Amino acid sequence: MSYANNIRRGIVKGGKSWPRRTPSLSRPRVNNEPPAIDMAHYDPIGSWLPEKVESSRRENPFMLTWAQGQNRHKVPIMTHGEGVYLFDDQGNKYLDWTSQAVCANLGHSLPESIVQAAAGQMSALPFVYGGIGITEVRVRLNQLMAEILPGDLRAAVYPSSGAEANEAGIMMAKRFTGRSKVISWYRSYHGATANALGATGDYRRWYGGDQVPGMIKAFNPFPLFFEHAGATQEEKVQQALNMLEEQILNEGPDDIASIMMESIVGAGGVLVMPDGYMQGVRAICDEYGILMHCDEVMVGFGRTGKLFGFQNYEGVMPDIVSAAKGISSAAVPLSMTACSEEIMSFFEDKPLGYGSTYQAHPVAMACAYENIKHLFKENIVGRVQDMAPLFEAEMARLAAKHPSIKQYRSIGIFGCLDIQEVDGSNPKLQHVAPHEAFLKYKKAFNDNGLVGLHRYPHIHCAPPLNITEAELIDGFNRLDNALDVLDAALGYDTLNTDTVPAAAASS
Repeated sequence: MSYANNIRRGIVKGGKSWPRRTPSLSRPRVNNEPPAIDMAHYDPIGSWLPEKVESSRRENPFMLTWAQGQNRHKVPIMTHGEGVYLFDDQGNKYLDWTSQAVCANLGHSLPESIVQAAAGQMSALPFVYGGIGITEVRVRLNQLMAEILPGDLRAAVYPSSGAEANEAGIMMAKRFTGRSKVISWYRSYHGATANALGATGDYRRWYGGDQVPGMIKAFNPFPLFFEHAGATQEEKVQQALNMLEEQILNEGPDDIASIMMESIVGAGGVLVMPDGYMQGVRAICDEYGILMHCDEVMVGFGRTGKLFGFQNYEGVMPDIVSAAKGISSAAVPLSMTACSEEIMSFFEDKPLGYGSTYQAHPVAMACAYENIKHLFKENIVGRVQDMAPLFEAEMARLAAKHPSIKQYRSIGIFGCLDIQEVDGSNPKLQHVAPHEAFLKYKKAFNDNGLVGLHRYPHIHCAPPLNITEAELIDGFNRLDNALDVLDAALGYDTLNTDTVPAAAASS
């Protein structure tokens, strides 16, 4: 076509868009129907009969979190609690053997002071957004935290969950250092939000956490299938530290904001770091300007016989501490992220870069405030220390009796039994479904009047911190009966147990 023809058609040089119609709505749905509300909703809580509750659960499905949705039909419907016990709608009574998710630290009959604090705050001022108003209880709780946190640690923010507290800690570390990477362990769990899940090392990271950039995984002193070299524990610790430092050097020390770890690894098996390891990590952090972030979500506020888990390691002071669960004994969701005075001062003239609508929720803080005062007034931490020898003796008794138990670990009122196959192998790798034997064990666990969290091949023992000696012994006897079923299901009942590897306490 000639230049003259282009002129006649009005063609011009340019970058205009093409006309296009977007798709039309092909499946219009009615979205303004008047709701049909069951008038039974106006009946008092607790007045629905079990049949009504079960019918509603069946007809109105909801999801679980780390389990298949259909499993909701197997979960007992709990009606009330009393002390360390829970009761379901069939009249069954269960001893809460793991304090739910290691969080109901005062059991299920809260001190009246906590109940009244929540009710009083709800009446006076149920909510104020943290950037619009400061409540007296926020100031009081913050002062109390400054008084009980060791060293120069200061509470910085109060989110709602452990995951959120870890998110705040990760952001704090990145903003303070100007670095982008975080090192954490494979045997770890830090929460289900983006950065917290990215920092997580166990199988739950596979649900999207692997896509979070800058999250580096390392081995702690407890790999599953190999031992660090060395003839002594001290030599093995040194090898673990050498391995960590080499990884830091390969990642680039100037790119690493923090090393993030559970002070005592919780869901991964109640792993207490060996002597010298945490001190070595602290020294490596100091050498390369890396922040040490201790996740205390599961063990903070007394679980190990210390107020905070990192206090079990002499001379170790983290830069960042995240806590939750025990801060309110799970009465109302609350968490905390604390940091050193240096980090706190850094943010005096700049925003943290983290936020949450319910951060510093006044009702939750009122519960936490009374809960922490109760811990000190009733010397709950000292009580845990007094109960710890009996707790460990019972752990050792079960480990010695049951051939399915490879080893145990125990600190305070927090313990774990590791289960083994007849040939000594691991019976539950993360990527495979639970062994049929564990399903039989779980049924026996419930049939013997226990309820709790299950993370096979580990069996956790973490009852409420105010459990009595008689209740504790009773709980271990119930667990003993359930473990008889597990032994048989794994095939130990047909063996001469003298040939089975002996169970022994292990760190």
